[in-house]
Amino acid sequence: MKILLVTPPFVQLNTPYPATTVLKAYLCSKGHEVMQCDLSIELAERIFCRHFMEQVFTAAFNRDRLSFRAQTVASQKHRYLATVDAVWSFLRGHDDTLATLIATSDYLPRAGRFKKVDDDALEWAFGTCGLGDRARHIATLYIEDLCDLVSEVVSPDFSLVRYGEQLALSAATFDKIYDRLRGPRNIIDTLMCDLLAVKIAAFHPDMIGFTVPFPGTLTSALMLSQEAGRQGVSHRVIGGGYVNTELRSLTDSRIFDFVDYLTFDDGELPLARLCDFVSGEASCDDLVRTIYRRPDGTMAPMLNCDSNIPFGELPAPDFSDFDRSRYVSFVELTNPMHKLWSDDGRWNKMTVAHGCYHRKCAFCDTSLDYIARYDAPTADTVVSRIEHIIAQTGIRGFHFTDEALPPALLAKVCRLIVDKGIAMTFWGNIRFESAYTPELCSLMKEAGCIAVSGGMEVAHRRLLALMGKGITVDGARECAANFADAGIMVHAYLMYGFPTQTLEECAQSLDVVRSMFADGVLQSAFWHRFAMTVHSPAGLDPAKYGCRLLDDGVNPFANNSVEYTPCNPDTTDWDAVGKGLASATYNYMLGLGYDLPIRNWLPMFKPTPVAKAR
Repeated sequence: MKILLVTPPFVQLNTPYPATTVLKAYLCSKGHEVMQCDLSIELAERIFCRHFMEQVFTAAFNRDRLSFRAQTVASQKHRYLATVDAVWSFLRGHDDTLATLIATSDYLPRAGRFKKVDDDALEWAFGTCGLGDRARHIATLYIEDLCDLVSEVVSPDFSLVRYGEQLALSAATFDKIYDRLRGPRNIIDTLMCDLLAVKIAAFHPDMIGFTVPFPGTLTSALMLSQEAGRQGVSHRVIGGGYVNTELRSLTDSRIFDFVDYLTFDDGELPLARLCDFVSGEASCDDLVRTIYRRPDGTMAPMLNCDSNIPFGELPAPDFSDFDRSRYVSFVELTNPMHKLWSDDGRWNKMTVAHGCYHRKCAFCDTSLDYIARYDAPTADTVVSRIEHIIAQTGIRGFHFTDEALPPALLAKVCRLIVDKGIAMTFWGNIRFESAYTPELCSLMKEAGCIAVSGGMEVAHRRLLALMGKGITVDGARECAANFADAGIMVHAYLMYGFPTQTLEECAQSLDVVRSMFADGVLQSAFWHRFAMTVHSPAGLDPAKYGCRLLDDGVNPFANNSVEYTPCNPDTTDWDAVGKGLASATYNYMLGLGYDLPIRNWLPMFKPTPVAKAR
């Protein structure tokens, strides 16, 4: 069977998203002919060029009213049209000679995205030696200004990272997405569908599959699936992270007006069984984690949900079909870890082990397969996959996408890398635990580790115990110090607004973060607002965490994020707290503000007076 696997707009533009690479490898091993394509990068390169931007500016000048931000961009039309092709080429790494011009002059026009640019902050982030990165940051802001114009005059859904997200984010019903798909297409929709039509005409697939990892890719995937049906493709499938987390309780069958099958969790076995089913070699009872609409309009239930292929038996991911020279290097933020996510390393994304070996955190989707089923291969298998990918792509940088790299397996992998003399670099997520000794951190550095990111979450003793994090503040500090001493950059994920957290506990957490930056054991951090999901321990048993759900009903379409309220009244303005935490951490990363009191960042915090001794 001929299968076309598609990454829809917009997932990421610096490297291929790995979902189709593992699916292609497995399906090819079963004798199928498989092609994969990344319409994220292909559509982006067709948008950010002079020809398309001329259409955008024409549409802007034909409108009766524009926002001030859009007017600022439109008023510099000729400067944008004269530079857009050169900027895109520079972001691809095809013309580094532009770096000095972009970074040290007003060569590029500037609009709303540049309002908060601080030259001193840029100097700290990039310095003299980081001229290329500074230029990429400025070029990224330039592209984002153009995105704002496109969003206003062409499609309000448009964003390079959240295309159509507002339609699909917490979509209790399918109504808005349904209306969007049945409505007229804008010029971006038409261009996107034309790109797919060319692929279909060249390959003539029997089946087409779309990965939908994020809310912002659902609408584009469904529109492309709709187009595939118009082009005569008989079998259309959608799977991925959004489907796995949001659509497990789906009852609205209208989605099947645009797609034939939904598959859940790991897609290798569901797709292989589906191929057997549609070719007549198997019955519907043989399907695995697949739902579809029967001819009578009812939806078939999922079967064989626990069937899986052992992770160690899967072939190495297949990155063929991707032209790495097409990908771009954005530097959206001066945060050093965010730069790793989006810079021009064009990382090979690879998972070392399936699932999470801890899988107890209250905020995490621990009931879902991608977290709950921990399945680790041998170190030899991991290193063999690394060698295969390097040989295929010619790229030696790896982003290990595990929920948390298992330290025991990682130690064996790093020892093999060193012993075999494999030249590579890598980074990934870890847990701040005692297993990361100075010896292991030193070995990881020798094997090529350049950075780690880990969750300190609330950074408070009581709350870490409540959420089942399995670490302590002192232990996390020691672990981070071991990495920092080995010369490995350390990034901390942080959380605020967890149920029962007080403002005083939040202030104490910020003080922990301050001291870790001041001591040099933390180089990067980012705060996230707690969100409750139906698949997490907190969502499954909210009373245990001092809260209750506002609505425990099941939506006809998406079901993931849930609204809750504390059992005890909480008057804390967490939005204001979030801004204060972000401001403090930004300054700490600059090496500033260590000596300032916490109330400087959280003015709403009033410390409990300490009683004086008599």
